[in-house]
Amino acid sequence: MEKRLSKSDYIFTLIFLFMLMLAVGAFFYGLKVGQERIENKYQAMFQKENLPQPASYDQQYLVSFYHTILQPFREFQKKWFEHMDAISLDPASVDSVSMLNELGKLAGEKYDRLSGFSMPASSPLLQNAQQNYMKSLKLFSEAIDKFQKKAAQLKGQQLIDAINQDAYFQQARNFALQAQQDYYSSIVKWNETVDPLIRGLDIMRENQVSLEQWKQLNLNEKNNYIAKVLHNNEVFAPYFPQDMAARVDELIATGNAHKLQLKTIGDAIQTLINTGAVRPEDFRRDKMKYYANELLPQLPFFID
Repeated sequence: MEKRLSKSDYIFTLIFLFMLMLAVGAFFYGLKVGQERIENKYQAMFQKENLPQPASYDQQYLVSFYHTILQPFREFQKKWFEHMDAISLDPASVDSVSMLNELGKLAGEKYDRLSGFSMPASSPLLQNAQQNYMKSLKLFSEAIDKFQKKAAQLKGQQLIDAINQDAYFQQARNFALQAQQDYYSSIVKWNETVDPLIRGLDIMRENQVSLEQWKQLNLNEKNNYIAKVLHNNEVFAPYFPQDMAARVDELIATGNAHKLQLKTIGDAIQTLINTGAVRPEDFRRDKMKYYANELLPQLPFFID
């Protein structure tokens, strides 16, 4: 015979649940307030008048862009790949239409958020990057809206294939890749201001870079080159260019690039893409192994 809960037990349980809800609510409220304070801090930096302005690609501009522009876009991008994976891997149990609606709404929200900030006129690469991220989000939102009827008729990988082949989604991804290239180019500009003797700028601009030439580049130049290759090959992926750089350097360091008879970095990148060998956080995992002495801006995705 089961023992019934007493009145005091019910009251205690209700109080416990109430306190738990308060704790969870306080956590997310604190997270939201903290994020807003960071954004306001960096936005205020650009609105100060009659004060000495930093160099065009000063580190604080790069950090501001990261928090106010890149991070909100990456939140959308992360959710995009999570939903695409769910639709592809478990089509029977997911509501793909609802998932796309959620993505469309999120893209619109992030677009509105990015439009509330501005990059300094002295940093055209950062201005271009912001505009291209905004164009990407706008197109994602519009493409999803136009795709509703087709989404209701397709399931699983068929739906993913249709999305990948849609011209609007292709253009949305292309704008995001151009924005990424602009941002990593601005990091190289920062590198030039703190290290006038930086080498490899001419190599980085070449279409084909050999394995030996690659070794002459620092990580900022490698990332910029990879961002260009990803853009040129329309590779919209959940990882950062530095994650790809870590895998390329691992291929070279372990001798596998030689075993695979890879002649150029483009060959190495294509091999890694084809085999799905790059994952988010690859850079963080191998940072101390390959890049302990690299000169990098103090951006969150470079810091452990």
